[in-house]
Amino acid sequence: MPKDTAVEEFARLVRALKARDGRSYEALGRRLSVSASTLHRYCSGATVPEEFAVVDRLALLCGADEEERRALETAWTEANRTRRRAAPPAPVPSPAAVPPSPTPVPSAPEPGPEPEPPTPEPSLAPEPAPTAPEAPRTPSLPAPLLVTAAVVLVVLALAAALLGRPSRTPSAPVSAPTSSPSPGREQPLPFTWTIGSQLWQGDCGHTYLVDRAPRAVAPPPVTADARAWAGAHGAVHGGETLVRVTVQGRSPSTAVVLHALHVRVVGRAAPPPWDAYRMGEGCGGAVTPRHFAVDLDRPRPLAKPVDGHDASGAESRTIPAVSFPYKVTASDPEELLVSARTAGCDCRWYLELEWSSGDRSGTVRITDGGKPFRTSGIAERPTYAYDTVEGRWITAAESGQSG
Repeated sequence: MPKDTAVEEFARLVRALKARDGRSYEALGRRLSVSASTLHRYCSGATVPEEFAVVDRLALLCGADEEERRALETAWTEANRTRRRAAPPAPVPSPAAVPPSPTPVPSAPEPGPEPEPPTPEPSLAPEPAPTAPEAPRTPSLPAPLLVTAAVVLVVLALAAALLGRPSRTPSAPVSAPTSSPSPGREQPLPFTWTIGSQLWQGDCGHTYLVDRAPRAVAPPPVTADARAWAGAHGAVHGGETLVRVTVQGRSPSTAVVLHALHVRVVGRAAPPPWDAYRMGEGCGGAVTPRHFAVDLDRPRPLAKPVDGHDASGAESRTIPAVSFPYKVTASDPEELLVSARTAGCDCRWYLELEWSSGDRSGTVRITDGGKPFRTSGIAERPTYAYDTVEGRWITAAESGQSG
């Protein structure tokens, strides 16, 4: 497929950064928590990253200045827009041929709200009528009471005029403290954070649960289009969710200390009876980055640091895990890779990151666009792999693969 001009321009800038740095694809990939093959696809223009964070991280590692980073972000935005326009949409005609496909189409119930306006409108019209008689109740008060009330009001007004100044002075300091903390609470965090939640092992090995028949499921996308593919199919991570959290300080000199990462499970249910679709088989890079492993099946899951492995050289070596605390600044960001797994739970969860900077401290909640992450077990689910020769999804038995 011919490369678009915007994609080629973005790839050219990425290649220039790598050439300036001089390190190998494996060495840079380890720092970016991506495989060497993925970084090579960025440089060749075969793939555009789903998020700019990994590209910005590369620019910082290669010594790019602020102007170069802005130019790189502009190029990535154009390339990403072009790639998403070129990405094939989910198959529309195939769901029509499959009986279960009409169920996920929510367009039919949407006209439902239309009949609602006519029903409340007639009921709202007569409601003002009963409120009108309530007005005559006020004149029913005896005239002496009205005179007495007027006298009381005059006395209160005079008292307020004579004593108003002393009474207002103590109220001013009371309101001042209440207004001063509010801007403090609105102060921005001393760091920024972004996430990538549609990551695959080795950039090609992943499983999704989809409530569709195989003929209604589009072919596996490239990793950069995983979010769009999953959203179009209503897919749920099957067995494992990989989340990359990129944290970067706002100040080049004042460090932000990251103290701990907590896992909070907010929902547990039985896994849905959907089919499992594997995005790739027998693929992956030679580098397994260090990460935090989370067992969602435990009553109180913990984020445990795990060593990574580098098998790209002549000898395999271990990438030691690093426990908290971490320090980040504007020029030295950090990436935290979380691997959350489950065997028998439809789990909804989020992360909490503890931090401090100077005299400030707090906890930030890390979610998937404001919603909890979702990971569901795939045990005893029909599993399909994509046959690129026949251009269709086939069962594990047909492909000669098990598990």
